[in-house]
Amino acid sequence: MYAQPSPRTDLRHLVDQYVALTKPRIVMLAAFCALIGMLLASESMVPWRILVFGTLGIALLAAAGFAFNCLVERSIDAKMARTRARPLARGEISATGTLVFSGVLGGIGALLLLVFVNPLTMWLTLATFVGYAVVYTLILKPATPQNIVIGGASGAMPPLLGWTAVANEVSAPAIVLFLIIFVWTPPHFWALALYRVEDYRQSGLPMLPVTHGSKFTRLSILLYTILLDATTLLPVVIGMSGLFYLVCALVLGGLFTWYAYRLWRDYSDALSRKTFGYSIFYLAALFGALLIDHYL
Repeated sequence: MYAQPSPRTDLRHLVDQYVALTKPRIVMLAAFCALIGMLLASESMVPWRILVFGTLGIALLAAAGFAFNCLVERSIDAKMARTRARPLARGEISATGTLVFSGVLGGIGALLLLVFVNPLTMWLTLATFVGYAVVYTLILKPATPQNIVIGGASGAMPPLLGWTAVANEVSAPAIVLFLIIFVWTPPHFWALALYRVEDYRQSGLPMLPVTHGSKFTRLSILLYTILLDATTLLPVVIGMSGLFYLVCALVLGGLFTWYAYRLWRDYSDALSRKTFGYSIFYLAALFGALLIDHYL
């Protein structure tokens, strides 16, 4: 006879499924970018209350947005190999439970930002939640192949939010941090969409490789990467960073552009995967260089 799972095992499994809804790896990246924004906005040490509750509040609202995204796209996720294992797509968690979970996470996150950080950061983070969960997920993503370009504004907000958590204002350096991720998002995501094109075709979503083909998407990746190279020079132009960051940005950007050029000239799924993987390393390394330069 088979042993029956214990209540403790069932509870742990349920908790794991709810955690999976929040896309924890992406939440960690958002929290990392917000933390970088806080550190760059501070001339000395970031007050511990802002560091802890600011990062936690931003992370919780990001998690709420991802959970809501999973709720809205559960039928689409069920059609795609990359996402069909998500809890809602498998029917392991109810829609009502997910909606309540998302609301609780978002409410706690907003309260932490209001009480321990400042109202500006709370409102901007709430606007980011609405932009991702409603404007991008419900309106843009199923309507236009430029969804990731416009919707990328939400994903580009964490470093700006971290900056406002400390400075309580939106200044030029915060906007530059936002622009770097905003321009980085299309080539990063389209590299994924290229080797997952059949998934997106089956889902019915109008992603660029589906609507305009591989060649146009690859050219778009190259052009956006060149634009990204120029955008990453802005911290030096406005006096936010110095020589160390400049060298790192040129080297990292040169490698990204080389990947994009090779992808444009001689496509393969393997190269597209490498380009996508490098794009993640690129962003982390670039922001790490910003931080090191700040303390030099």
